[in-house]
Amino acid sequence: MRTTVGLVAVLLAGCAAEVAADGEDGIDEVGVVAGKDDGPFSECELREVLGLVNDAQTTLGSLMERGVPSRGARNLVAHRDGIDATPGTDDDDRFDDIDELDGVAYVGPQTFRALVALVADRCTTAPDRDADVRVIFSPEPWETSHLAAIVASIDAATRSIDLAMYSLRDGRVMEALVRAAGRGVSIRVVYEGASADRANPAGTTSQRLEAAGIDVRWINKVMHHKFAIIDGPRDSMDQAATALLVTGSGNWSTSAGTKYDENTVFLRGHAEANLRFQAEFNHMWRSSRDFAGTSAPAFFESMAIDPSAITDDPSFDVVYTSANFEVRDSSNGPTFTVIRGSNAVADRLVALIAGAERSIHIASGHLRSRPVANALLARFRERPDLDVRVYLDGQEYLSQSSHAAQLDELQACLAAAGTSTSRQQDCNDRGFLWSYVVHEAGIPLRYKYYAYRWDTSYAVQMHHKYMVIDGRHLATGSYNLSDNAEHNTLENMLFFDAEAFPALVAAFEERFETMWRTGEAEGRLDSLMQQLASGTGSVPLVFDPIALDWEQVTSLKRALRTACPTADSEAFRTDPAAHRFCDR
Repeated sequence: MRTTVGLVAVLLAGCAAEVAADGEDGIDEVGVVAGKDDGPFSECELREVLGLVNDAQTTLGSLMERGVPSRGARNLVAHRDGIDATPGTDDDDRFDDIDELDGVAYVGPQTFRALVALVADRCTTAPDRDADVRVIFSPEPWETSHLAAIVASIDAATRSIDLAMYSLRDGRVMEALVRAAGRGVSIRVVYEGASADRANPAGTTSQRLEAAGIDVRWINKVMHHKFAIIDGPRDSMDQAATALLVTGSGNWSTSAGTKYDENTVFLRGHAEANLRFQAEFNHMWRSSRDFAGTSAPAFFESMAIDPSAITDDPSFDVVYTSANFEVRDSSNGPTFTVIRGSNAVADRLVALIAGAERSIHIASGHLRSRPVANALLARFRERPDLDVRVYLDGQEYLSQSSHAAQLDELQACLAAAGTSTSRQQDCNDRGFLWSYVVHEAGIPLRYKYYAYRWDTSYAVQMHHKYMVIDGRHLATGSYNLSDNAEHNTLENMLFFDAEAFPALVAAFEERFETMWRTGEAEGRLDSLMQQLASGTGSVPLVFDPIALDWEQVTSLKRALRTACPTADSEAFRTDPAAHRFCDR
């Protein structure tokens, strides 16, 4: 959408550049693009400028007080805030790239110099602020997905790859790993599927990897990480300065790349991130069990990493659920055992939510964590003026009656637990779905809804696990918002601050806004409801995804049941994959 400023630029197109008085830029002067370089400005400085201008806390007054020419500053803020001149509303038009910012009237060399002066220290004093970081969101065609980028990264590996992966099913990624091993790259894999593969190893992913000379191991808990360290700090701390970290919500499977809503972050040269992920991998590797394939390489460990020797970047952190476990020796091998009462990741998320001053945007496949849900509800009660929004996968929807049933189940569990604190904790930690409670509290909540009955065979899942607080603080990783993620699986959650990672945080925020309106522009809900009301044709029980609130889902389900009474029959319930529509 183009704002008033954009319209002014269109009306004046074709006119000669007009030089402004008082040291300001002319109306059409170019600052950094179209072959003119007035800086020269580094990529870091331009990235920081983009984040600064997109930040709703950057006001016209703050820009002018710090030396940005008035007309350029005024037009930049007007473009960003939209026609209503209010940041954080639906008509905002944040800048997608530096070229769009450069195209604003009266934003030329002098405005750029002033803006760069405001952020220059961010690119010279903070550790790793020039680290190369980007995010690839799914779904995408395979060729532009995170999978294609992963294949390219594997093909570029020269020394080593340490991979911790829950699901490894994409054929081209597998071929890239085999190629890398063939040219001498040392590869270690902690793979969730390896435990099951041992029962009948022939033709499995684990055996194929080991046959190529790749060491595959597994742990006794669910290994839900999705990360790789390429040419990482196995032998020297110095290797962290050039290593590539790949991590996110997306598995290395075709569905994760081309069907689901996912994110995968590529972070090169960030020493702290590479060292902390290397330390996590080393911890799992030391505590793993061998797949014992016929061509397994000899087990080896990389160097130990002293946490106190890692330089801290105050704008980055990462927390692992491995902190909730201790490793014990057993007759079957190293065993991860949960430490009761430890909530390493949930505690950090609760603190982040409790400190929100402007907005809380959550995009998560699940909302089943009692600490996180309670923190969200508490902050909304304290500050109902906050922009709090939650976007979940359709499987999280609960009808009023289903919610009442889960409440009854919880009360029965607590009654049976008696006075036992540990048993009461077990009851409260069960997979309680919080979406209905959040809806009833008045918090705007939408589901990515695509089927009358959820089934993995056709689910195009909303599989993100992230939140953005105040447009400045990003938490993202493999961690589902659930007690199961906290205490039964090994997970990660990264924390980025927009001070050092403005483009990254802005990209996640913009993705949230896009998902929040899934199917809206296409009119998918109205079209589907009209089709159901027509009384003709087949009834689709699986359809293109739509972002719907609780009332809309409830109305749509009612319309689907009316049009297709057999939707709740035994055959449809027990085999939803075979019943994606019904005839009338």
